[in-house]
Amino acid sequence: MTDAKRPDFEDLVGFGMDFIHQAGEKAMVFYGKGRPQVKFDQTVVTEAEIQLTEFFQAQLHHKFPEHKLFSYDEVNQEYSHEGKRYLWAFDPLEGVANFQAGIPIWGLSLALLENFWPVFGVFFMPVTGDLFHARAGCCAYWGRREIQIPASDGINDESLLLTYSRFHQHYRSTFPGKIRSLGCTSAHICYVAMGRADAALVANETFQGLAAARVIVEAAGAKFSKVDGSEFYLNEYLDGQKIDDHLLVAAADNLEQVRKCLQPL
Repeated sequence: MTDAKRPDFEDLVGFGMDFIHQAGEKAMVFYGKGRPQVKFDQTVVTEAEIQLTEFFQAQLHHKFPEHKLFSYDEVNQEYSHEGKRYLWAFDPLEGVANFQAGIPIWGLSLALLENFWPVFGVFFMPVTGDLFHARAGCCAYWGRREIQIPASDGINDESLLLTYSRFHQHYRSTFPGKIRSLGCTSAHICYVAMGRADAALVANETFQGLAAARVIVEAAGAKFSKVDGSEFYLNEYLDGQKIDDHLLVAAADNLEQVRKCLQPL
């Protein structure tokens, strides 16, 4: 480290990457252990989330005792040059229904904020081994492979829109391609970042759930926008309020075309 108050950024990234792998191993102990007679077993999910969060708190306190873990009721809005300038947003389980049912599309996300601005994000899917990560303003990676939004010829019948499960209750769609829900928002966003999907429609999310994925997908060349076309600013939700607006994630050139395919009911 350069000094006790301001660790080297490589140390911060290294800590985040090491932790997310360790946490993934711990999460696998609970994976698919929901009671089969219960459609959604909240007990196993809650126990996993508690243990993973406590594990992160212990690791963070040991490595960087001045750093804070994001909590809606403890966000200090004052700019700082001290160690408390760093805030970590950890979502221990994304895609919880898949996780408890033994479906492999779920993961853990971790973002680092410096004076409230996300500067690093990582999303790890332990079952598949997919690891997405990026530093703000730099390249995005899938493992060690750099990823970016490919050049687009626009939306067509081969395009893929990833969305949430109750999409058809809220929109009438003229999207010409395939529409799928895989049950994990950060996975949807990362699939856009690597070009496997053309766009993602996001609903019912929070700052904690989007902080890491936003760093990754923006580093890959995509953009967040509200479905009505207005700008979206994630930091407006640091106070814990739920993000009521539905969001589109896509390459800037595709956002308007996808938006025109979605008519709210």
